[in-house]
Amino acid sequence: MNPDSWPAPAKLNLFLHILGRRPDGYHQLQTVFQLLEFGDELTIRADDKDRINLEQDYDGIDPEKDLVLRAATLLKAKTETRKGAVISVNKRIPIGGGLGGGSSDAATTLVVLNRLWNTGLSLCQLSDLGLQLGADVPVFIQGHSAWAEGVGEQLQPVELPDNWYLVIYPDCPVSTATVFNQPELTRNSTPITIRDFLGGAGHNDCEKVVYDYYPEVAAAAKWLDGWTKARLTGTGSCIFGRFGSEQEASTVLAQLPHAWQGFVSRGCNMSPLHQKLARSAG
Repeated sequence: MNPDSWPAPAKLNLFLHILGRRPDGYHQLQTVFQLLEFGDELTIRADDKDRINLEQDYDGIDPEKDLVLRAATLLKAKTETRKGAVISVNKRIPIGGGLGGGSSDAATTLVVLNRLWNTGLSLCQLSDLGLQLGADVPVFIQGHSAWAEGVGEQLQPVELPDNWYLVIYPDCPVSTATVFNQPELTRNSTPITIRDFLGGAGHNDCEKVVYDYYPEVAAAAKWLDGWTKARLTGTGSCIFGRFGSEQEASTVLAQLPHAWQGFVSRGCNMSPLHQKLARSAG
């Protein structure tokens, strides 16, 4: 693998309970983040030019608002380094699909530049920075599938079964803000424990709202339900199902309607980013 190339894995929310709304407008959540082997790929090269140059290969995001550029700029300001970087993103994770692509890209940027620039921040310090960019960023920085509470930043690593997932993107981006602002969204789920979850408890409080407002997503869920239990990840729009083997998931993927996109990936407990960091350190 190119030594300048770094993975930014996708995630699934295996369930998502909304426990209430905080005075600051954010929602109190419970969820489990399942990291995937599938993801984006960032090429990051440090230099001494004291500037950040981001090369995009995707549309729909203002370069000045891109989380990769914001992450690099934030780390540079925090550490007062005079170093710079050239960053390019090979975008594979669908935008607006609930797979955490932007957050993962930002996390990879922070973690890798912290190493390349020798700025010496701990993962906890990087997570605090990442939280300024988005609630999902810390889990990618910490690099382990996790039980999450708070707004998603209170993390406890969990060991999840070695499952394969088929993920469907019905070519219909969903706005998280739109979903969370709907009055019919339930915000009073009863808290559960990790033991409850491992015993089969848990659902996604956003499913009904998303299915009602985005019929394409509902159609994808109905189709996948013909093969296995379909679930919505996060606020959508991606739908996923769990399978016992890559072959089973790939067989279903081969029959996916042409109007939708999809991929098969194995879940992983340690992030591919942190696996590469460990190998390169060794």
